[in-house]
Amino acid sequence: MIAIASDHGGFVLKQEIMAHLESKGVAFKDFGAFDDKAVDYPDYAKLVTSAIINGECSEGILICGTGIGISIAANKVAGIRCALCHDVFSAEATRLHNDANVLALGGRVIGPSHALRVVDAFLSTPFSNEERHINRIAKIEN
Repeated sequence: MIAIASDHGGFVLKQEIMAHLESKGVAFKDFGAFDDKAVDYPDYAKLVTSAIINGECSEGILICGTGIGISIAANKVAGIRCALCHDVFSAEATRLHNDANVLALGGRVIGPSHALRVVDAFLSTPFSNEERHINRIAKIEN
């Protein structure tokens, strides 16, 4: 199951992504925000990262206005590898090489149709399991 959340700046894009996931039959859990009223992005990063760390969800998608703040907040959690991606190549590469478990997007940076391609690339690309990447991830985790 995919954990998804946004602040007010990512709310509209989150709605588009959830409709897309639903149309593809991808299970997800919406952790908020539930409207476009101003909220604090670190609170939503904590909800998604907690769901991943405790095993409730396998990956996450976080959206704020730029994607920067929410990705910084997510990466403060041990075991989370959150990548801010606004293109398909980066989404594929971060899964292949970094085994990223959270995708961050900027709702004010990327258009919805392109964002859906980035989401699809992130969710459909497996980790390479190459030893060099495993070793590099271990260095990040320590």
